[in-house]
Amino acid sequence: MTIRVLLADDQALLRSAFRVLVDSEPDMEVVGEASDGAQAVLLAKERRPDVVLMDIRMPGTDGLAATRLISEDADLAEVRVVILTTFEVDDYVVRSLRAGASGFLGKGSEPEELLSAIRIAAGGDALLSPVATKGLIARFLAQGDGDDGRAPVRAERLDALTGREREVLVQVAGGHSNDEIAERLAVSPLTVKTHVNRAMAKLGARDRAQLVVIAYESGLVRPRVE
Repeated sequence: MTIRVLLADDQALLRSAFRVLVDSEPDMEVVGEASDGAQAVLLAKERRPDVVLMDIRMPGTDGLAATRLISEDADLAEVRVVILTTFEVDDYVVRSLRAGASGFLGKGSEPEELLSAIRIAAGGDALLSPVATKGLIARFLAQGDGDDGRAPVRAERLDALTGREREVLVQVAGGHSNDEIAERLAVSPLTVKTHVNRAMAKLGARDRAQLVVIAYESGLVRPRVE
């Protein structure tokens, strides 16, 4: 299956470079280009891409606002957003996740990293740049209300989960893959995948990245004190 990609960046040169890179892959194609967030939202509705590569700093509607509009649109539930940023070690990391992004990547990443990011996001997995450690993400999420207009997740939302689903959620928040979780809990990877999917459905999470946000904001997982 071909992965459909939408490029959103206000720099035409960067969009051109990304297009050449993406279109060079046999399993990917660029289905549109946007120079600002508002155009990205419109094209997402029109073209229905699998993945949107979204710059943060754009004129008018920025990438974070556009990501939130896409993630809150039920008709775009299958669209995944990967935030591209020059600034990885700041609150853009968590604001991206809270806005509904599946992850983020630095603009200085290698071409293979970018292509891998697209495939990971299209597959529904969380994409967290190595530069942004789990500790950094946890610290910001633990601060509660941000300036993104969203209230923190209440612990009561977790009442819908079974004990095993909570265990799996903790492991997901720790950044572990299904295979790693299966080994830790002595179950099969397929069983883990089932628990993850059920947790996502019950909590209204779009993907694993959103499960990480919920785990921290609800207090199920707390940041380590260094």
